[in-house]
Amino acid sequence: MTIDRRSLLLVSMAALLPGQAAALQLRSPSPETFDYGPAKLDIYSRDGASGLPVVFFVHGGAWRVGSRGNVNAKPQFLLDNGFCFVSIDYRMLPEADVATQAADVELAYRYVRANIARHGGDPDRIVAMGHSAGCHLVALTGLRGGLPGVAALILDDTRAYDLEALARSGGMAGVYARAFPDPAQWRALSPVTYVEGRKHPPTFIAHSRAKTRAEEAQAFAGRLRATGTRVTLFDGSAYSHMSINRDFGTEGDALTAAVMAFLRASLG
Repeated sequence: MTIDRRSLLLVSMAALLPGQAAALQLRSPSPETFDYGPAKLDIYSRDGASGLPVVFFVHGGAWRVGSRGNVNAKPQFLLDNGFCFVSIDYRMLPEADVATQAADVELAYRYVRANIARHGGDPDRIVAMGHSAGCHLVALTGLRGGLPGVAALILDDTRAYDLEALARSGGMAGVYARAFPDPAQWRALSPVTYVEGRKHPPTFIAHSRAKTRAEEAQAFAGRLRATGTRVTLFDGSAYSHMSINRDFGTEGDALTAAVMAFLRASLG
């Protein structure tokens, strides 16, 4: 499925989970914070909740900056719509390389899967979501099998699906060159490396209007679809790289409506 600008009007807030549409507010509830080993994570949940699906979020920041608190409207919106929400920290460059960051994400996910039931979440209905560098890390760990039992993936705007192709196109510069300085590691750190050979969890891929994002997202979506994976591709050319993450959960946001429709179909 591809969602382009012509079809955005068809994807309205009516796609929210049945009976759970609520006021979309920028205020954020207070999380509980836990140490999962190399870093900390925040769990947002409702008192008395039980068996709710979970969104496990990995922030962006060029693999170098950012924190688990960079969540904008996501916690309030997702709690209001029947989810638990988790946001993680992971070690940053230059303290930790990208391979170590991916291992941190996998460790955090295992901690959440083992403990989320006591916070009202369902460990068998965890959706991994990431933006920018976090999008790359979710795609990498999710496709290589590092997030066992993950129910779905939400990939929000990165160029780092195929690092070798990125280098061939002249894109291995700036933040990408600093994050991936060793060509010998490009293949192992590219999500596309792990696509072929099996069907993957349902995957939602969004791209902004930033340079070449559409072409790279379309190519990656095509590779996934060839395995029989159910893929939703969202044309986010109305968004900047930052707003495609920041606006999630705000009133009238088209990406939010599309993601909620995808989750409803993926989680049952």
